Amino acid sequence: MQGGTPTPDGQVADAVKGNWVDRYAPEWSRPYLRLSRADRPIGTWLLLIPCWWGLVLAILWDQTPRWSDLWIFAACGAGAWLMRGAGCTWNDISDRNFDGQVERTRSRPIPSGQVSVKGAVLWMGLQALISFGILLSFNQAAIAMGILALFPVAIYPFAKRFTWWPQVFLGLAFNWGAMLAWVAHTGTLNWPAVMLYLAGIAWTLFYDTIYAHQDTEDDALIGVKSTARLFGTESPAWLRRFIVATVSLMAVAVILAVQPKGSVLALMLALVGPWAMGWHMTWQLRAFDAEKGERLLQLFRLNRDTGLIPLIFFAAAMFA
Repeated sequence: MQGGTPTPDGQVADAVKGNWVDRYAPEWSRPYLRLSRADRPIGTWLLLIPCWWGLVLAILWDQTPRWSDLWIFAACGAGAWLMRGAGCTWNDISDRNFDGQVERTRSRPIPSGQVSVKGAVLWMGLQALISFGILLSFNQAAIAMGILALFPVAIYPFAKRFTWWPQVFLGLAFNWGAMLAWVAHTGTLNWPAVMLYLAGIAWTLFYDTIYAHQDTEDDALIGVKSTARLFGTESPAWLRRFIVATVSLMAVAVILAVQPKGSVLALMLALVGPWAMGWHMTWQLRAFDAEKGERLLQLFRLNRDTGLIPLIFFAAAMFA
């Protein structure tokens, strides 16, 4: 029981309690939706938000909003949900032997026996196929960017086996949408989008290092690497560096995007975005405690709000 609510059979350990999958989804669909992390929506937000950053900054860059931008906005949402699901399915297929040895992940659908590897492969293919159909609605340059995104997605599950910095590979994959959405609007890749992409990677290093601290003991036993294990007691100092990098790189992206054609007021409003985001990250750092797993998960989930903060100011700058 969780707060008087029965715990559904097959619920994943770190899922949000009382989530819509466990409460309302048809029983036959639940293992597959859990495989896609539909019961843990934070990952979809973390994949989607950089897409929206890129789209809004692209509009500020050329000062040419179009009706088609509404489709890009919505398509990024659908694509993020689908590709996050496909990526998580691929991650669980690749990590199925590790997940069964870690307390937090042994309840996932594959190690717990809810979904077979063959079933997971078919489910991954279906999600990727629908997502590719959405991608085909973009311009040719964006389609090419979307195809290139598959490389960091494919590599990420294996990164923890050969580097202490697997969070970098997660950042490469999760923030690709900043460039893709920019290209979907402009048709070309420009420096503001690249700087925004780098800012997103720094942000990912921040939140996923916090997340990885939940598993440091199990990871050490099975030989899995992470920045959390690498930094150890020095993690707060590294998290502070990631805050500085995120804010600085995003500020550069904003200046490069807004200054050429935007007003001074638009530039000032947009620059408040990374500043406010940095304060929210600093507040998380003050609450960080590597020994408290529940707090680590709470802080990680708060990064949806962290990422939405600059988006609010970018959007406001469009009307300045």
